[in-house]
Amino acid sequence: MTRISFDGRVAIVTGAGGGLGRAHALDLAARGAKVVVNDLGGSMAGDGGGSAMADQVAKEITSAGGQAVANYDSVATPEGGKAIVQTALDAFGTVDILINNAGNIRNAPFTDLTPEAVEALLAVHVKGAFYVTQPAFAVMRDKGYGRIVFTSSASGIFGSPEQANYAAAKGAVLGLANVVALEGAPHGIKVNTILPAAASRMIEDMNLETLAGVPTTPAHNEPEMITAMASYLASEENPYSHEAFSIARGRYARVFIGVTAGHHVPADAPIATADDVAAHIDTVRDQTGYHVPGSLVEEFALIP
Repeated sequence: MTRISFDGRVAIVTGAGGGLGRAHALDLAARGAKVVVNDLGGSMAGDGGGSAMADQVAKEITSAGGQAVANYDSVATPEGGKAIVQTALDAFGTVDILINNAGNIRNAPFTDLTPEAVEALLAVHVKGAFYVTQPAFAVMRDKGYGRIVFTSSASGIFGSPEQANYAAAKGAVLGLANVVALEGAPHGIKVNTILPAAASRMIEDMNLETLAGVPTTPAHNEPEMITAMASYLASEENPYSHEAFSIARGRYARVFIGVTAGHHVPADAPIATADDVAAHIDTVRDQTGYHVPGSLVEEFALIP
């Protein structure tokens, strides 16, 4: 089996001071990448900050013979995003890979969520992914090569109790990734999204009652399993783009959003009413045949 290598490549991993981000950074470095280890050093709620977490991971990499520099800027501001990318340019001259991993969590029942709890997650997950990706994308576009991995969640696609703010943020991340993939295609930039499930500081904050009936397996607890997919998607060997992948409890699977054939109302037909919808709702909902559009334009093209 050919070993995936990142020799000569420069990677940025946000939120790399612990958990999945640390695993991503260590694997990329072990395979030859020069790595910018970004971490604000705060709590899972997004409070506080410090340099110790990023410094420790960068030290692990350099002690093992790899190349890495630490960065402590926040992903949640345009200035922070630019500074993270500039760190890569200053230290290693370019950016080839970006793994958007930084995140925070503030779970609560929907009616108990505060404006602060909503804004804090949108700032890190959505704005953070935007602010780091934009300057990194510009570098990749100009050189004609890049690999970007976004981190969404099953919560954002399928929902999860007491995670309305988290789900909204992660759903937005997938939308952002889809557009970046479309715009990156002409420039040799492959963009994909992972939906990981692993034992982490994030899952520890969840109400255990919401996880009732969800078994935990050793594979579920291994960040390396998620990293395996992230590293593959970040590699030259990956030919795919504009896709999303679930990694959970020992299973890798593609996740996609489809549209049914549905019921079509001809342009010369009378204006549809709620009664018409009721009469055809079974056809509208029928999943027997479906399509997976690659863009809004492709979805519209499916309509007779």
